[in-house]
Amino acid sequence: MARRRDLVLGSLAAPLLAAGPRPAPAQTAGGQQAGGQQAGGRPDRAAPFDPAPFDPAQVRQAARDLAAQPYRAPDNRLPGALNDLDYDAYRKLRFIPGRALWGGSGLPFSLQFFHRGFLYKDRVDLHEVHDGRAEPIRYDPTLFEFGDLPRPTEDLGFAGFRIHYALNRPDYQDEVAAFLGASYFRAVAKGQGYGLSARGLAIRTAEPQGEEFPAFRAFWIERPRPGAGALVVHALLDSPSAAAAYRFTIRPGQETVFDVESVVFPRVEIAAAGIAPLTSMFFFDPSDRVGVDDFRPAVHDSHGLMLATGGGDQIWRPLANPRDLQVSAFADANPRGFGLLQRKRRFADYDDLEARYERRPSLWVEPIGDWGEGFVHLVEIPTVGEIHDNIVAAWRPKQPLKAKGEHGFTYRLRWCAAVPGNEALAQFTGTASGVGGAAGTRLFVLEAAGKALNELPPDAQPALATWSSKGEIRNPVALRNPETGGWRLSFELAPGGERLVELRAQLMLGERPLTETWLYRWTPQ
Repeated sequence: MARRRDLVLGSLAAPLLAAGPRPAPAQTAGGQQAGGQQAGGRPDRAAPFDPAPFDPAQVRQAARDLAAQPYRAPDNRLPGALNDLDYDAYRKLRFIPGRALWGGSGLPFSLQFFHRGFLYKDRVDLHEVHDGRAEPIRYDPTLFEFGDLPRPTEDLGFAGFRIHYALNRPDYQDEVAAFLGASYFRAVAKGQGYGLSARGLAIRTAEPQGEEFPAFRAFWIERPRPGAGALVVHALLDSPSAAAAYRFTIRPGQETVFDVESVVFPRVEIAAAGIAPLTSMFFFDPSDRVGVDDFRPAVHDSHGLMLATGGGDQIWRPLANPRDLQVSAFADANPRGFGLLQRKRRFADYDDLEARYERRPSLWVEPIGDWGEGFVHLVEIPTVGEIHDNIVAAWRPKQPLKAKGEHGFTYRLRWCAAVPGNEALAQFTGTASGVGGAAGTRLFVLEAAGKALNELPPDAQPALATWSSKGEIRNPVALRNPETGGWRLSFELAPGGERLVELRAQLMLGERPLTETWLYRWTPQ
């Protein structure tokens, strides 16, 4: 299915960065492209491309040089039928697994490539780095199956690539990560399937003047050593407002970790920059299913937004599918982490044999170093179906990114099943909502579980502390839930005539917090 991240990518353009001139593929007398596969399953390289010395500092310098020049949108047209592919036709363009770069070589990683077409028309330059030298990876149409589409004779280049690694069993390399479309990329940990995505940079998300989507223009992928557990990828990004350089160190495993080093070079002042942006989907769950006629109890890639603040607080904000666009800002200084998490992990929570939402990854961002003042920016976009990504979360610095400056951000991305967070605080594992006992009221039922609650003595009497920005909170109740081993908290909201109410709840034992802080924005459906 086409997702929201797909739908916005077709109009994106990124100028081309080339190590040298792009020759057309060599042709045989019969009109077919010459070449094929070298030993070890590698695609051939075009003869005019000679390996060039590579230093990671070159990528940063390339971004700096790009930012000093006016932005130039590329010509991303494709020949003939490839220029007008729909989704079904694009699916026929399949990479042949036996032609993977490093495939069959005994190396721990291998690479497969995405063809250009459909929404992915931008050409992305790919290079292999080995022994301190970078060699461009040549496009070869024999790397792909085309179905009934005509086989190209031009050097079309690639749209992106995916990374394979023996994640779930030693004798098979699973797809563990993919870079495709604008600056989007996604990954999985052991036992998981694809869900939410990350991006290199977001600009003006949900702003009135419209969002700008920076795009990766080129990648340099370091050939891994035998037995290595990490793959290093360098990337160059460009957009009308900024250029940027990235270094990803990717470690697949029980958690798949991306260590990210980035430097942004703005062409213009950027007041609405999104650093470490995450993109996901939330359609409905028991907290928000008004108007939904679906046999499944929940449909979402992510359950909620979690924040570990610089002051030591932990916040849980369940996601919503609002009637109108909603933007929330959680102010902080030097955050310890934030992420979009999928906390519900039972099949029964979703009852979907195809989508298997219980296997979708959580994605946690851990800043490395001080990021200063700013806020976690959460955008919730109305959607009528699960094929649309409608959730965005990112760090937005308080101060604009100054034009002609250099702005560095280093962080870790953890694709995982669960984020422990502050172990001294129990976590909210469920939020449900329904009609309250009195006319015009709304009942909220929260489930909490964790070590802090398990260790309470039998005679403990914690209290539910609640707050609302408007309206009235009624009947707060906290009681043990013998079915889960945790606690169930409930209260009613009487909003009156209000159209938006911010809610907060936390279970306390005297002055001591037992749970993280639950936040929610109520709006009428």
